[in-house]
Amino acid sequence: MKYELVIVGTLETNCYLVYDAGTLECAVIDPGAEPEKIYPVIAEFALKPVLILNTHGHVDHVGANLDMKERFRVPLWIHSLDTPLLEAMKGSELSLFLGAKDSPPPDKFLKDREIITIGKVSLKVVHTPGHTPGSVGFYGHRTLFSGDTLFCGGVGRTDLAGGSRKDLEKSIRSRIQTLPAETVVLPGHGPMTTVGQEIASNPDLT
Repeated sequence: MKYELVIVGTLETNCYLVYDAGTLECAVIDPGAEPEKIYPVIAEFALKPVLILNTHGHVDHVGANLDMKERFRVPLWIHSLDTPLLEAMKGSELSLFLGAKDSPPPDKFLKDREIITIGKVSLKVVHTPGHTPGSVGFYGHRTLFSGDTLFCGGVGRTDLAGGSRKDLEKSIRSRIQTLPAETVVLPGHGPMTTVGQEIASNPDLT
């Protein structure tokens, strides 16, 4: 498994292009904005997008879903519990401010523990409610794409609609802290970290 990071939008969302180095088949995780930044990276590495994955439904993570889908004709997957967030963003002031386009409806709903295959790359869906009801991570190859559940030195906010601090803490404790300490964590914003580093130093995990 390899990946390329493209930071997009006013809120500096981490969009990840996760791909099989052999086949170059690629999943686009969280195309939140600025598709014009994402397209050149796909072209530079000759990637072949086969799937769009959303870790959750907030506008800064889904704002370029439509662009990706129209350009590459690939399916969009998200957890069913975040479908209302896709509906809520339509025509919202925040969407306009961030330059986001209304997301198309999902082609499939992600299910906890299901395995997603991109070429020879396998990622397991890890449902981590708290930041949003349908927040998920994608785990495989000693790497976790954590969305906005866990950051380097922090955790996702829970004061937005559908957020729950109790659920977030449970998700991190039961679904993330149980992963091997060397697991690389690639969050939805900010720098990468590891599970071990966060257990040792993240003030929200003590």
